[in-house]
Amino acid sequence: MKRYSIIFLLFLSLLASAQPKYEVRAVWLTTIGGIDWPSSYAHNGMGIERQKQQLIRMLDQLKTANVNTVLLQTRIRATTLYPSDIEPWDGCLSGKPGVSPGYDALQFAIDECHKRGIELHAWVVTIPVGKWNGYGCQQLRRRYPSLIRKIGDEGYMNPESSQTAEYIANICSEITRRYDIDGIHLDYIRYPETWRGSKQRENITRIVRTIYQKTKVLKPWIKISCSPIGKYDDLSRYSSRGWNANRQVAQDAQGWLRSGLMDQLYPMMYFRGNNFYPFAIDWQENNYGRTVVSGLGIYMLHPLEGNWPVNEVKRQFNVTRSIGMGHCYFRAKFLLDNVKGIYNIAKDFDRHPALIPPMKWEQSRAPLPPTTLTVKRTGGGDQISWSGARDLSNGPYLLYNIYASTELPIDITNPANLVATRTTSCNVTMKRPGNKRPIYYAVTALDRYGNESPAVMQQTAGQNNAVASYLLPNDGKKLTLDYSVDAELLVVRTLQGTVVKNFINSKQINIAGLPEGFYELKSLNRKGISHRLGFFVIRR
Repeated sequence: MKRYSIIFLLFLSLLASAQPKYEVRAVWLTTIGGIDWPSSYAHNGMGIERQKQQLIRMLDQLKTANVNTVLLQTRIRATTLYPSDIEPWDGCLSGKPGVSPGYDALQFAIDECHKRGIELHAWVVTIPVGKWNGYGCQQLRRRYPSLIRKIGDEGYMNPESSQTAEYIANICSEITRRYDIDGIHLDYIRYPETWRGSKQRENITRIVRTIYQKTKVLKPWIKISCSPIGKYDDLSRYSSRGWNANRQVAQDAQGWLRSGLMDQLYPMMYFRGNNFYPFAIDWQENNYGRTVVSGLGIYMLHPLEGNWPVNEVKRQFNVTRSIGMGHCYFRAKFLLDNVKGIYNIAKDFDRHPALIPPMKWEQSRAPLPPTTLTVKRTGGGDQISWSGARDLSNGPYLLYNIYASTELPIDITNPANLVATRTTSCNVTMKRPGNKRPIYYAVTALDRYGNESPAVMQQTAGQNNAVASYLLPNDGKKLTLDYSVDAELLVVRTLQGTVVKNFINSKQINIAGLPEGFYELKSLNRKGISHRLGFFVIRR
């Protein structure tokens, strides 16, 4: 591990004020006992509506804070938040375990998250199944008496049984098959700390592998993640103090990234000082090209929990961003209750939206962008519509990001220009800001793996329809620019950034020798300064 001092980390944190375009900003939304949601039971239509309205208010607040991922506790303690064929209803919704609340809470949550451009990951508690005489544990023991072990007054699934892997994987695949989720998030995918068994790491990894295989074959774009213990192992200079994922509870989480069994990790880093920063660096340095998100223990701000000073969390925000990690709040209630002003701080820290890093290890071909963009100015706002995008990933549908700026060309690398993310509609109405400067729009397509297309960009801010074609015109042999460029060279690149060919600057260049495909055209002057001129597709 690189030997960063705490002072140097704090210096890095000063550089973290720039907002990244790609960053996971997540929250654990806990349903056990309704401690985050719901705060009331659904006995009738009014009760259902109260639960729905409470969740809507929470999601509106999370959207305002630019949270882009909700980890919703879906399998709770051998009980579920949805009508399952495998396990009974949890009692958090109806007030009575095994009794339906009268609606599908998971489907409702997915729909409301997606309306706001937020990903929803189904949080599945794996090994613990609750109190030994609790409803979920009792039901499971009756069906599979040899599968459950008792520790104290709690029941746990046996990690050493191959049946455990199949059982949990069947729950995950049921959720994946039935619902348009964005991820499966595994909690407590580990041995209880007092359990001593053989081949522990291999047993837990078998469960992870079985879940991965059964879910990815259904929908390869969903993200498999887990929340390991906050310290992977002892470091050369910093001890885990006897509490780590790898050796204490058999969570080889970094190995799961390395072997491709995990797309994301959310280590539970509910610590301070040298118990936090060196271990955060260790997680990030061993991400193997995947996404690692620091789990922040904001509950420790509460006077009855840890009574941390809020500046501790602010430093953790800044340092984790400076090393390229996202952040996840534990839990939703402490964020939305604004304990010690943490909600206001989060809104300021994440002033602009962020996209979720793409899963390029699964699929790296960006979709083809929209080919037309129409903007109509009305008294109710700007009506924007587009068409022509095409998904190259064989996903179920495309999503769209909308950018707005008072300047052309619109810089889509700047998250300050993001005004809507992950919208499913090709027709939206945007409210105009109060200033009288013209607003221009751009739209990109986004596949379910998170790959973003180039933009179709508005060329005029006139009050009537403004139709823009972002593609540079060509006939497969010649490409023509309708304006002069102050540069020595024109550079053709692939969308991955590989230079294909350089041309002497001219309004018309010969592209007959290039294969069919999608390209970017940039200018390059004698000082090495480059500007994007646009994109073009060669079809013959």
